[in-house]
Amino acid sequence: MKKVTKAVFPVAGMGSRFLPATKASPKEMMPVVDKPLIQYAVEEAVAAGMTDLVFITGRSKRAIEDHFDKAYELETELEARGKTELLKIVRETVPANVNCIYIRQPEALGLGHAVLCAAPVVGDEPFAVLLADDLLDGQGASSVMRQMADVYHYHRCSVLGVMNVPREHTRQYGIVSTERQDGDVQRVTGIVEKPKPEEAPSTQAVVGRYVLTGRIFEHLRKLTPGAGGELQLTDAIASLLREEAVLSYQFKGVRYDCGSKLGYLQATVELGLKHPEVGAEFAAYLASRAGVDGA
Repeated sequence: MKKVTKAVFPVAGMGSRFLPATKASPKEMMPVVDKPLIQYAVEEAVAAGMTDLVFITGRSKRAIEDHFDKAYELETELEARGKTELLKIVRETVPANVNCIYIRQPEALGLGHAVLCAAPVVGDEPFAVLLADDLLDGQGASSVMRQMADVYHYHRCSVLGVMNVPREHTRQYGIVSTERQDGDVQRVTGIVEKPKPEEAPSTQAVVGRYVLTGRIFEHLRKLTPGAGGELQLTDAIASLLREEAVLSYQFKGVRYDCGSKLGYLQATVELGLKHPEVGAEFAAYLASRAGVDGA
């Protein structure tokens, strides 16, 4: 039985909601405290035992490749100055046993197309997909992708990471319907992209984490492009459902929507409070601000 060792990171998007910050720098490189968003996603995948990291990139994404590359000049400078702790941080950005693979997406033709670009590397193996916009904090439990990989290894079928959202927000997500309405793991009976609240089959929203079997590529290849010429991963999953089981998994942890300004700020505050170096001082600062604002 094949384990999930490959993780795909679609990072070719423009990040238009964060302009002008993302005009010349990838949105995935925006820092939350002291690490860029993409590194949180990579660390989550590595913690789940994944060793082949496939980045689907586009124009202006070179900074991502540079970030996970060896930085000879920086390492030499830090070593010469005796900055051993900083040198350790830089060298451990990617563990030695992990391979980074970069595939250029020639056109931004949707999430489904980005995933399809990984087919030559993934082949028929099971693989994970992680969207860096969604920062998922396991909050003391195992990483969310580790939880999902465990579900896959037990059930041997595709797994979608889901969370319940307010019904008025269903138009922002892919929404699944399931055989029953309780339990962390449920069999998916249908999936629809961004339904109106009154038409949504449930409030279980897919939030940027997938473990998929290699069969998904055949369904992506057969898709007809939709609006804007895009291939939607949701449509391919809906087709896959007719062939094999797909599960939804209510993960343990908190999700921050870092594709929005508010979610990004919330992640910065919450992870800043947990940071071992600045957490206590940051908490004191916020408490002092609360006193000022409440005065």
